[in-house]
Amino acid sequence: MTSDGVELVRVETEEEAAAFAAGELVAAARAGRAIVLSGGTTPARAYELAAQEEPDWGAASLWWGDERCVPPDDERSNYRLARERLLDRLSVQPRAVKRIRGELGAEAAAAEYDRALDGARLDVVLLGLGPDGHTASLFPDQPTLDERSRRAVPAEPRLDPFVDRVTMTVPALCSAPEVVFLVTGEAKAEAVERAFGAPPGRETPASLIRSARGRTRLVADSAAASRLG
Repeated sequence: MTSDGVELVRVETEEEAAAFAAGELVAAARAGRAIVLSGGTTPARAYELAAQEEPDWGAASLWWGDERCVPPDDERSNYRLARERLLDRLSVQPRAVKRIRGELGAEAAAAEYDRALDGARLDVVLLGLGPDGHTASLFPDQPTLDERSRRAVPAEPRLDPFVDRVTMTVPALCSAPEVVFLVTGEAKAEAVERAFGAPPGRETPASLIRSARGRTRLVADSAAASRLG
């Protein structure tokens, strides 16, 4: 357990972290949950393992925590990552796939996704953590952190790739009863310490994301968790 009550799942290797996250995704899929997927490269292996363990996701629905404003077949697309590593490997597709249509542009895509999220219940949120402390496309000290009425908003790029983005907001991400951070590698150790071993603050957006009505877990390999003690 971290200092702010986040449950720490510390494993030795990146593969073990991916396997744990995959198990959580499989359990959620089998239970017919609404699952919010993470972008970036860290969850890719977890997606592969989840598809291998359970190829029938017919009861589940999928959402995305954020997206780059590119076409869905662009190599920078979070949707494309999930399609290649998860969806294309399933025998039964999810009952709903609610991707962010980044190709519409940030403003239009965010407005559309905000409407789609109106009244939606999110059950499991999978998140990553950037070296700067960002999660989804919520970047340090940005106005997006202050949004409390909308569920999805445009976000300016603050790191490579420098394309506009759409992100779920703090309240939307915190609304799920299960929030899981998957973080690996020594390069993330300092960010992990700030996000889970220090008081929350706008300089570390991940520190602001905690389940409002359930539990928050950090799944980290030994390298990423090395500064937590």
